[in-house]
Amino acid sequence: MNQQRKTRREFVRDSALAAAGLAAGVSALTDQVVQAAPDKPVDTSKILNYNQNMEYRRQGKTGLMVSAVCLGGHSRSNDQERHDIISRCIDVGINYIDACWDNEVKRDAKALKGRRDKMYLGLSHGAAEVRNESCRTAKKLGEALDWLLKESEQEYTDLWRITCLEPGGRHTFDTACEIATALEKAKQQGKARNVGFSTHDRRWIKFMIEYFPQIDVVCFPFTTMSKAAPKDSLFPALKKCDVGAFGIKPFAAGTLFTNNQEENFKNARLALRYILRTNTVIPIPGLCSIAEVDNAAKAVLERRELDVQEKAELETINDTMMAKLPENYQWLRQWEFV
Repeated sequence: MNQQRKTRREFVRDSALAAAGLAAGVSALTDQVVQAAPDKPVDTSKILNYNQNMEYRRQGKTGLMVSAVCLGGHSRSNDQERHDIISRCIDVGINYIDACWDNEVKRDAKALKGRRDKMYLGLSHGAAEVRNESCRTAKKLGEALDWLLKESEQEYTDLWRITCLEPGGRHTFDTACEIATALEKAKQQGKARNVGFSTHDRRWIKFMIEYFPQIDVVCFPFTTMSKAAPKDSLFPALKKCDVGAFGIKPFAAGTLFTNNQEENFKNARLALRYILRTNTVIPIPGLCSIAEVDNAAKAVLERRELDVQEKAELETINDTMMAKLPENYQWLRQWEFV
């Protein structure tokens, strides 16, 4: 049994290594957040849905230049509202949508009809992926992707990011191999142009991206309280393996908001500015109105450095946020250090 496992391990790893090279380089830690070196000049004509007022960042080994703020799939909006939200995202230069449940994927694919060339669409079928114990094989995962592409009338996805167990860390090594195999096969078949996964377990991310070079992108929680861990941080591994990073739950499941809209917009921009300072994590907030889209775009234009007053405001926001976390989001406390 051990010999079989070793053979399989080497096969999955070595076959991927033959197809993908790993980039080197580790960024320095500043203010307990990672600061990357300034980007080299890029040809803006090659950036999807380019807008001069939007910032774009290379998303790891995908090579995609993705808007500094993207659109998350979770939204309280109906179909027409979602169509209008996506229209406004296109107007301001946002070029990536992340949808992690089949209803979100079908809704956003429908809203993108006739303008699919304006947006990268990342997707997942969370209920039929490895959270479901009966779906933890490469075959089942591939079938879930095929079904989702057919139902959403998509020939391919720009990113298939398998939704894994949360808070995570409970998958076996065999399941990890099945995930890597499914992702690699989907990419070889042209069904997914880029591949990765989403999880709430930092240590498992580090293992996965270092062991399986098939991984192009990872999604993980990153809030206003998140910062680089003083030891064994995930950030150096992301840089070394050239893996892109999307930050989910940037508004901590809405707990940083109050009943005051003006205050909410200010808090949202403060949170996005804080996350953007990492120069590594691209936030994907769930934006539920045109006004929220405009506010997110405004945050990109604002300065990144927080002054003394803003840092104090952020500390107050964090304290309030932690006190308001509902029971089903207590796991966010585990993401203070990344």
